[in-house]
Amino acid sequence: MSHAPTHQLDPDTPPVRTDGDEGGGEGGGGVRRKRRRTGRILLAVLGAMLLIGAGSAYWLYSDLDGNLKGIDIDTAIGDDRPAKLPTSGQNILILGSDSRAGANANLNTGHVSGARSDTALMVHIPEGRTRATAVNIPRDTLVTRPECTKYDGSTVASARRVMFNSIYSQVGPACVVKTVEQMSGIRMDHYVEIDFAGFKGLVDAIGGVTVTVDQDIHDSSSGLDLTKGTHRLDGTQSLEFVRTRHGIGDGSDLGRIGLQQKFMTALLGEIKKQDLLGSPTKSYKIASSLTSALTTDTGLSSLSKLAQFGSSLKAIDPSTMETIMLPVRYDTQDPNRVVGAQPQDKQLWNALRHDTTIPASAKKSPATGGKTP
Repeated sequence: MSHAPTHQLDPDTPPVRTDGDEGGGEGGGGVRRKRRRTGRILLAVLGAMLLIGAGSAYWLYSDLDGNLKGIDIDTAIGDDRPAKLPTSGQNILILGSDSRAGANANLNTGHVSGARSDTALMVHIPEGRTRATAVNIPRDTLVTRPECTKYDGSTVASARRVMFNSIYSQVGPACVVKTVEQMSGIRMDHYVEIDFAGFKGLVDAIGGVTVTVDQDIHDSSSGLDLTKGTHRLDGTQSLEFVRTRHGIGDGSDLGRIGLQQKFMTALLGEIKKQDLLGSPTKSYKIASSLTSALTTDTGLSSLSKLAQFGSSLKAIDPSTMETIMLPVRYDTQDPNRVVGAQPQDKQLWNALRHDTTIPASAKKSPATGGKTP
């Protein structure tokens, strides 16, 4: 199919349950892969790991240890996981959660209760840790959710045609990890989550980020109101910028993904320009802001563990990271949803699983958001 979505509901509208499926329903929109030599917003998490792992001023961060929150992913998932292959390198699932609770309630993020995985990024770091590939999983992708265990120990049965971003709120982060592992056949080594308020604090801590847009953007849903040209964004405006979808393109995730990629390039450039590693005071503010917003697996849930892992990533240049949208096509039953496109989907995961060259065909998505890919 080559058509664009016929309609979109507000991105914060929860999916309608159908036939006992806790993630199907109406709303959302199509997306397309957008390949660029850049990362996305949540790759700032990796940058923070590098910052915390700088070493020379590590003693300044010792009191931040209590900020980090940990989840025992291994215990929650159990043994029903892909094998760890010698060629698999390191694989990290990074989620941006859109909880409306706590500090997030004061942000312009909608009025839906609970939380969702607003952004999902699987980062593959080959052995040697000198490069990385990031796969964006569209939030509107219909997937098969495996059987999972909730926080209270109860079991949730497997279900087909579940919207990906609903899994977090309905079953929990461990089930999101398990779902991605089942989709990809790749075992996740780590899990990292950052919330809205933490993202805002990160941008404010570095004094804002400068972006240039090639068109006016007016989105009453996110609150963003920008004219064509260059703008210096504070934390609140940056949050509006990376959440905008209604003010550009066809209202699907396509435009938002492009803005997020643009913003990440600007953010990393700002960090490099300011030489934050040479400023203990400013780097401490960033580390404090970010660690307060982070939830990780227990393997990274202390400053010493996070610093050690961050130090191991120093050879990676974020500007050379390849970002690939999971190849998807419009669902034949609901064109406002997408599903993994075959054989591209399997080709992409297989290449990452065995750390081989990703075929060019695996980087092309049939779903284009109504625009030429």
